[in-house]
Amino acid sequence: MPLANLPPLVTVFGGSGFVGRHVVRTLAKRGYRIRVAVRRPDLAGFLQPLGNVGQISFAQANLRYKESIAKAVAGADHVVNCVGILFESGRNTFDSVQEFGARAVAEAAKNAGATLTHISAIGADAQSSVGYARTKGRAEAAIRSLLPEAVILRPSIIFGPEDDFFNKFAGMAQKMPFLPLIGGGRTKFQPVYVEDVAEMVAESVDGALKSGATYELGGQDVMTFRDCLEAVLAATYRQRPLVNVPFGIASLLGTIASMVPLISPPLTADQVTMLKTDNVVSGDAEKAGLTLEGVGITPVRVASVLPSYMVSYRTNGQFSNAGKAA
Repeated sequence: MPLANLPPLVTVFGGSGFVGRHVVRTLAKRGYRIRVAVRRPDLAGFLQPLGNVGQISFAQANLRYKESIAKAVAGADHVVNCVGILFESGRNTFDSVQEFGARAVAEAAKNAGATLTHISAIGADAQSSVGYARTKGRAEAAIRSLLPEAVILRPSIIFGPEDDFFNKFAGMAQKMPFLPLIGGGRTKFQPVYVEDVAEMVAESVDGALKSGATYELGGQDVMTFRDCLEAVLAATYRQRPLVNVPFGIASLLGTIASMVPLISPPLTADQVTMLKTDNVVSGDAEKAGLTLEGVGITPVRVASVLPSYMVSYRTNGQFSNAGKAA
């Protein structure tokens, strides 16, 4: 195929992660050439079957190093940044990954003449006392100053087979005699399906979204934290009491857990603080049509997907509660 007729090239940072792999698959179905920029390309080979031969390539890149970012972006028509962390570990801090890294990606995209889609989060706030939300907010501000036309997507809690939310509590229900109802379980979420997020990214790459807009992505269901835990228990066929854990105690436990080396903490103090604020799509975004529904995407409901990947947490797997039909 002559070079002039090649499909556009999209560089996807974090393409081997939970959200990134779904973005890669969705873009591959649309026929784009994809360059997956990750720290360990040797561990991302599982992505190649998602596209045709030669459609998906890899580049080594670390968001802490601008030179690697620039090389990964060189020649790209569009850049997608899916990178984010839920807790800090070693040199991968909120500042280095979510602020410095996001700014560096935007700078590289600008220098390469590429457009940008950035995945942020509902609750991003440059003035927040919480490191996660603060760096997400500062990243958005940096991107707007460098590439005003960039599209920013702010999802609520993202769910899907590899998520770190429902899976986390399903795992806890396997090992613990109860589940913690932090702060009474009244915090509201609007879980959004990972495939819907990937579809919005693809719409952005297609040029179908408003240039320079910030979209808020939430599913059909607004669920309290209690609702989420009850959904996990129902999908795993487990009975566990929900024990109220005040914010103060939960924060202390999160701080202690974060100090244990070589493990992923089940909860951090920052995450406890974020649980004090609802995580749902704003009324302003709904009125402006800057939502999934606003672009014609009907969000997938939690109940229609959650049971499919909770099977492994059931006592007898797929045969749990099968009754006579088994």
